[in-house]
Amino acid sequence: MDVNTKTISFYNEKTGEDVHESFDQIYGTDGAFSAVRTRLSRLDRYDYSQTYLNHGYKELEIPANPDGTHQMRSDCLHIWPRGEYMMIALPNVDGSFTCTLFIAFEGKNSLQNLRTPEAVTAFFKANFPDALELMPELTLDFFANPDASLVMIKCNPWHYEDSVCLLGDAAHAIVPFFGQGMNAGFEDCTALNDLISQHGENYQKIFPEYSRIRKPAGDAILELALRNYIEMRDKTADKDFLLQKKIESWFSEKHPEKWIPLYTQVSFTNIPYADALRNGDRQQHIMNQVMAMPEIETRWNTEEVEQRILSLL
Repeated sequence: MDVNTKTISFYNEKTGEDVHESFDQIYGTDGAFSAVRTRLSRLDRYDYSQTYLNHGYKELEIPANPDGTHQMRSDCLHIWPRGEYMMIALPNVDGSFTCTLFIAFEGKNSLQNLRTPEAVTAFFKANFPDALELMPELTLDFFANPDASLVMIKCNPWHYEDSVCLLGDAAHAIVPFFGQGMNAGFEDCTALNDLISQHGENYQKIFPEYSRIRKPAGDAILELALRNYIEMRDKTADKDFLLQKKIESWFSEKHPEKWIPLYTQVSFTNIPYADALRNGDRQQHIMNQVMAMPEIETRWNTEEVEQRILSLL
C-alpha cells in the first residue's frame, strides 16, 4: 500500500498475478497481523508494539453423550483454575464442549514437557482427573491441534489522514480472557458510523476523532483481559475472592444504581471499556477495605457492611 499515491497491490496466490488498485479510502480490517497496519507502522511518529504472552493454548474437546446431550452442565463456563495454568470448557450446540488448555510454553508445567501421549495423560490425571474421564480422545486431539500463541497489538493512531482507518484486531488485538475481542471490533464500527452520521463525509475530522475516542477503549480492554486471565487462573478457587464476588452481587442487587460489578459493566452494558476499568479500580479499592472488616465471612450480608460500602462510595 502506498499512502502517498493512494494505490494498493494484491498478490493472487492462485493465478500468480499482481493486482493494482487505486483508492480513496482503505479500511484495514485484516486482523492481528494486518498488512495495512504494517505499512502505517513505517510512517514517521507512528507508535506500534507487538507482545506475546509466555503462555500459549491447546484446543481440546469433551464429546457429547451417545444421545447428543452434554456430559456436564451446559448453562455455564467451566474453569479448572490451577494457578500458573488453567483449562476452560464452553458448551456447543451439538452436545460437545470446546476445551482450551492455557499453559506456559516452557518451564515445569508447560507445553514443552507435554510431548508424548504418556506425558499428556499423566499431566491430566494429576491436574484435571474429572475432565480426563470425559475426554476419550484427549491425546489424539492434543497432538492433532497446534500449540497456539497469544499476541497483543497496540498502535497509535488508528488512521492516516483521511484515507486509511484501522478497525478490529488490526488496531487492537487482545488476549481472549474477557471474551470481548469481537465486541470491541463491533464497537469500532459503531463509533465510526456515529461519527459519519455527525460529520457527513468530512473524513479529515472523522478519522482523527475516531482514533482519539477508540484508542483508550482498545488499551483498556487489553488491560481488562490480562487481569481476567489472572482472575480465572488464580482467583476463582480462592475463598476470599468468591466471598468478595458474593458481597458485590448482594450489594448490587440492593443498590443497582450505585454498584455494577465490573464483569457486568464490560459484558452486559455499553459503558466504555476505559470507564469500566476506572470504575473497577475504584470498586476494588472499596472492597479491599470491606474484606478487611472483622469477621466479614459470617456477617457479609448485614446492614453494617451495607452502610460501610455506602459510606465508602
